[in-house]
Amino acid sequence: MPNIKEVLRRSSLMLSKSVINPKKEAMILLREWIKEDEVFLITHDDFEINDVDGFFEWVKQRAEHTPLEYITQKASFYSKEFIVRKGVLVPRPETEILVDKTLSLIKEYDAIRVAEIGTGSGVISIMLALLLPQIRIDATDISPKAIELASINAQKFGVENRIKFHLTSYLDGVEPPQILVSNPPYISKKEELEKYVLNEPHNALFGGEQGDEILKDIVLLAKKLNVLALACEMGYDQKYSLENFFKNNEIKNYSFYQDLSGLDRGFIIKE
Repeated sequence: MPNIKEVLRRSSLMLSKSVINPKKEAMILLREWIKEDEVFLITHDDFEINDVDGFFEWVKQRAEHTPLEYITQKASFYSKEFIVRKGVLVPRPETEILVDKTLSLIKEYDAIRVAEIGTGSGVISIMLALLLPQIRIDATDISPKAIELASINAQKFGVENRIKFHLTSYLDGVEPPQILVSNPPYISKKEELEKYVLNEPHNALFGGEQGDEILKDIVLLAKKLNVLALACEMGYDQKYSLENFFKNNEIKNYSFYQDLSGLDRGFIIKE
């Protein structure tokens, strides 16, 4: 059986034409495969690997641009480890800012009823439920795979009794919330994406020809339902379009926020 040193050499070579840092990603995959940390890989390079064919199947998937999270079936979000599966959007670090913004809104309004549109793997609703035990959340998605996975993650963190998941569009059939949050599809169909991103579900990525169509629908829905506050993530290049939309629809109490790279990343609208 090949040892760690040989497996890392071969897997790095397999990944060399597909990823930016093949050695690092080979180590991440092997660490997950043998359930050991990076220190073990470095200090035990003569350790022999069982079922090496299975591991190289993982490497092959990554070389074909499958996201790492789909292979390992886990993703870190807000310092928690969530289950991730193919067919559901992979959580992004910048969405943690959306959680922070929503937390502030819930506290500001002393809100109890919260809703999320497009819950995906459930990370936003679950973190809100963990951090604010007094709230009750309705989380919606049009994807059965997303609703199933979000329910599994809610059970993992013990908040399944405080989040009700709905297989529905927008807030159809859901009681109007006090606070609404969403990280909806907001990428333009014309935008070119990296190959590994295109392996994620397209209905969770693309928001229409311009990209911000679903965001605008959510804004109008929040206005119609008299929601106290709305927090949404958006594309870095959509501020101008959305600002004009707000003005044309007599929405005055809004603000935009940036991500850690200084890019426009979301907006908040208050009543």
